[in-house]
Amino acid sequence: MYQLKGYDGISIGAGQPLLVMAGLNVLEDEGLALEVAAELKQICSELSLPYVFKASFDKANRSSITSYRGPGQADGLAMLASVKAAHGLPIVTDIHKPEQADAVAEIAEIVQLPAFLVRQTDLVVAAAKAVARNGGWLHAKKAQFLAPWDCANIISKVREAASDLPVILCERGSSFGYNNLMVDMLAIPEMHKLGVPVTIDATHAVQLPGADPRTAGASTGGRRNGVPALAKAAVAAGADGVFLEFHPRPDEALCDAPSCLPLDAARPLLSTLKDLHAIVQG
Repeated sequence: MYQLKGYDGISIGAGQPLLVMAGLNVLEDEGLALEVAAELKQICSELSLPYVFKASFDKANRSSITSYRGPGQADGLAMLASVKAAHGLPIVTDIHKPEQADAVAEIAEIVQLPAFLVRQTDLVVAAAKAVARNGGWLHAKKAQFLAPWDCANIISKVREAASDLPVILCERGSSFGYNNLMVDMLAIPEMHKLGVPVTIDATHAVQLPGADPRTAGASTGGRRNGVPALAKAAVAAGADGVFLEFHPRPDEALCDAPSCLPLDAARPLLSTLKDLHAIVQG
């Protein structure tokens, strides 16, 4: 079990409430970030679920060079700092380059390693050291091309860099032929065997990489209606937390619109996930 430094009630692991990491796929503007954070904070407070706000300041892995990437590091971290100050929330966001690690770890209590970059040793080491200096957690997404047990190598790299750093693994689907992802729920107990908490990124797990019919493959498609099914199945399989993306007007989202859920779907979904988690916990 991990307890997040400086935040009473934010924990993850066996015997703990279901951790919710939720927000926007990518930052669009400060007002939208504050709106989504406020709504999700209220819902999680009413459900007695620990909540961490998530949003990316840069989406470096895009199908097209013209795709929206976000406000960038300086403006994005300022937005995330505003969310933290306004709502008293911890932050999770991702990095793509080793040189981003220190600045991001000063703002985000949870630093995320993207799936495609989780084997990049320099990035893993830089992130681990920066997070350790700031007393946070490292959230590592299992790459689409890795078996669950291969994540032992990720943990080993982290432990070499920062021996006591809390590490969380995230299941987000595996490549299954062309333009498709599949989620093997057996991956969750397999990753638990590595001695760390496990989350499910149900939003990115419904992606259809490079298969958005709106742009003739110049962006990623998705199956929004599948998010609740995957989230519920993962919690039933023992996931300790959920990673979800919402938008008040999902079809207008500037990134991964086909995969994110409408904001008004958050309350019923999180209520169901809480009940499922309680059953699994016994």
